[in-house]
Amino acid sequence: MTAAVEIYTAPACPDCRALKAWLDREGVRYVEHDLTDPAVAEEAKRRTGVRVAPVTLIGDRVFHGTFPEQRPGIAAALGLAARRGAGEAG
Repeated sequence: MTAAVEIYTAPACPDCRALKAWLDREGVRYVEHDLTDPAVAEEAKRRTGVRVAPVTLIGDRVFHGTFPEQRPGIAAALGLAARRGAGEAG
């Protein structure tokens, strides 16, 4: 069973769009929270300690920074790296 995935995003954020597109391609289901809502932004800060976009939560693990910075950790946390060949791009 795949861990629950939550993402905090903003509509104008290119890394957020890249993260969502990648999760969609990988078939990962996620719950998205819009950081342009002040209450959601405060919730993100309280839960994660950061107020940046995108922020990804997988179980009790928090990933933030650019999508390329987050991707290896997210893939490992979801077991996606094990499904691919070592040299395969994705």
